[in-house]
This record gives sequence, structure tokens and C-alpha cells, in this order.
Amino acid sequence: MGSQELITIVIYFVFIFGIFYFIGVRPQKKEQKKRDEMLGKMAIGDYCVTTSGFYGQIIDITNDMVIVEFGNKNCRIPMLKTSIQSLEKADALLNGTSEESKETK
Repeated sequence: MGSQELITIVIYFVFIFGIFYFIGVRPQKKEQKKRDEMLGKMAIGDYCVTTSGFYGQIIDITNDMVIVEFGNKNCRIPMLKTSIQSLEKADALLNGTSEESKETK
């Protein structure tokens, strides 16, 4: 195997690694950064949708846990912050400026 063939193989590996980085790793890091920012802005009174599809209101927040109230006042469930899929601010819902109401108009 000559040095020219070895250089070509190394260039191919670098090229393939670059493609995987820009297609797989980089978008995933962007999405994780957005998710971490969303979880950092979480406040008591916000409405959330969990990863299992339940819609409720955040009642209490600790380091890595939240207590979410579903439906009536008797259904309060503690869960991990990472199980929150999306948030809607309470004041946005009262003013009618949530993303869902913008889409329906």
C-alpha cells in the first residue's frame, strides 16, 4: 500500500466524519441547548405538556423535580424536569398570545 493510497483513505474518513458531525451531532446539540434553555425558564404557574402527552400546570419546582397538577386539585404528580416536553407561560395563555392561538388565527 503506497503513501498516496493511505492519504486518500484518511481523507475519506475525515470527510465521512465531517458529514456525520453536521448531519447528526450538531443538530442534536442545538436541540439540547434549546431544551435546556426552556427548562431553565420554567416557572411556577406555567402550563406544560409531558413526554407522555399529559397537560398540566406546574405547582412546585426543585433542583431536578417538578410537581405538576393535572385536571383537578387532587391529581398532583412529582416528576423529573426532563419529562417536560413543552411549556406555555401562564400570562401568554391569559393574554391569548400562545403559539397555538397564533396558529389558529
